[in-house]
Amino acid sequence: MERWVGRLSLKAALLIQRWYRRYCARLEVRRRYTWTIFQSIEYQGEQDQIKLHNFFNALLRHVEHDAASGLVASMSPRHSPTHSDELSRSSLPHDAAIDDIIVENSYKGARLIFPLTVDSIHALVASFKKKKALHLRYVCLLLREATKELQKRPSLNQVSTSISGQVTICGDLHGKLDDLLTILYKVSYSAGYLLELNDLLTILYKNGLPSTDNPYVFNGDFVDRGKKSMEVLLLLLALQQVWPNEVYLNRGNHEDLVMNARYGFCKEVSKKYKGSHGPRVLALIEDVYRHLPLASVIDNAAFVVHGGISQNTDLSKLAQVDRSKYVSILRVPMLDDMETCALDLASITHPNIGMNEPTSELADLAEEWKMVLDLLWSDPQSSSGCEPNTFRGGGTYFGPDVTSEFLDRSGLSFLVRSHECKSDGYELSHDGKCITVFSASNYYGEGSNRGAYMKLQGRPLEPHYVQYTADTKNKHLTLRERVGRMELSAINELKCQIMASRPALLKGFQEADPEGTGHITVSKWVEVMEQASELKLPWRVLKDKLVIIDPKSGLVEYQSTFRTDRRPNIQDGPSVVETLYRHKSSLEAIFRLIDKDNSGYITLDEFRDACGLLERHASLPNEQIADLAASMDINKDGRIDFNEFLECFRIVESGFDQPDEDESEEDDD
Repeated sequence: MERWVGRLSLKAALLIQRWYRRYCARLEVRRRYTWTIFQSIEYQGEQDQIKLHNFFNALLRHVEHDAASGLVASMSPRHSPTHSDELSRSSLPHDAAIDDIIVENSYKGARLIFPLTVDSIHALVASFKKKKALHLRYVCLLLREATKELQKRPSLNQVSTSISGQVTICGDLHGKLDDLLTILYKVSYSAGYLLELNDLLTILYKNGLPSTDNPYVFNGDFVDRGKKSMEVLLLLLALQQVWPNEVYLNRGNHEDLVMNARYGFCKEVSKKYKGSHGPRVLALIEDVYRHLPLASVIDNAAFVVHGGISQNTDLSKLAQVDRSKYVSILRVPMLDDMETCALDLASITHPNIGMNEPTSELADLAEEWKMVLDLLWSDPQSSSGCEPNTFRGGGTYFGPDVTSEFLDRSGLSFLVRSHECKSDGYELSHDGKCITVFSASNYYGEGSNRGAYMKLQGRPLEPHYVQYTADTKNKHLTLRERVGRMELSAINELKCQIMASRPALLKGFQEADPEGTGHITVSKWVEVMEQASELKLPWRVLKDKLVIIDPKSGLVEYQSTFRTDRRPNIQDGPSVVETLYRHKSSLEAIFRLIDKDNSGYITLDEFRDACGLLERHASLPNEQIADLAASMDINKDGRIDFNEFLECFRIVESGFDQPDEDESEEDDD
């Protein structure tokens, strides 16, 4: 009897174990495809941003060089119409302008005294955790001093561990202040938890504040996407000012106002520093960006760069780069002594559509620009060779052979890069010679990924990894609940992308259904989704979340692909929702370019100014400009908000989609 009971208990335990493993496996599958959805949409967004920028560059190539420079400057996210042209072109504000900024007695945030000290760091952290924005005066002073410090640095940082015996490398932070403080502080905390300054002074640090024995390399992408990008950037710059020989900052592809205009940092700055102050702060941030070093070399053994390398990466050439001319990595350097308007991003990333017989000087600049772009935008691939990074739209895919050749040629042992979210916070590739470190946890949502930082220690340098997840307000949720929330968010984002691609998808479905039954096989549905959406996703796995499948025939009802909470009116032409989703990101970027003061509204004067710039090269009578501006102001409040901007675009596109009445009659005849 006892033996029988023992066997029964063992069988029950095995069944429970099998069930639990299957349960965990299903959750992991859901987490992984959710993570893949977010990543694919993110990369497509970056690709769209580069396409949009290429469009503007192509447009400007038809304009005289001096006029093009003025147009680019006038439509910069940092340009302010409230100041003179001379003021706008400079690294605003100057010392005198900063001195005129008064700190009000009612200000409750950190008060900084320069040069900064360790106490300044504690004060900043305490203020940021209390959700107090740093006063404009201190922001300007901090950014100005940071630029002065960065100007002393070479384009290629040289980091030594001869004294410390170690160095810590942090990857993308993307405005995640919680992650930065998780790295620095020994005691973790929730987002809403507040510590007093006296408590901060007594805390032992998790990884230790920077010091002679504890240097840091922060590997780019400090801003965008996260809500605390300004705080992260200011804190990192403050750390470098307090410990200039122990803190090294590399530039990432998001240290670029062109990217910031799309991914949230410009909006964050304009929200925290309203009116004319926003463009002032952005001007100083832009100066910081263009003086950030491009990469770091540690003990002549490790090469640390944000994105990656290509076949043309050369450390000797990189060390000679004048990085300050790259105000934006996506924009051709505007040099006073060289005609550069013949260059554009498309010509350097795709040599087959390059310039006609460029001068040697211009060819050298194109080669240098391509090398810098590759450093910040590239990704590793498992196959050999080096090819354009079509997934992101910029940089390269570099294989293990390219990594090995670069390391051998440069006398290095391994490459450390960031730029890609990894589920465990880090990943080894290319036989361990290429290491990706990503420090922003919960990047795509709660539970999506862990953050990590890397410590290089010993002789020779040996990598060690520390993983973590910043505490969140919803830390009480179970794993299943966190995965469910993240999955729902990802599916909603994916449906937006599907609506944006509806015309191409519907055309593909109808071609696969010549008899017009409204149903196609799962294989055909997957094939159309892969080709028309241009998203590399496991569509077969996702089908149950996206479409209705007939239980008898097993065929897909392809019109259900476009289901929303509100049932759409299915028609041949694009609907309002599709039009808005298809162009919303690009239109928002254009809107922010015209909205010079970052107020969230386009005033009629701003709209006239933008049209006036175009009027120099096209026939746009002033009367038509005034009428157009007035017609876009739907609620007649004297300004154009983003919804009005989108609505006018929808009306115009609908007009293009519908044939003219006269043309229809002629066709009928």
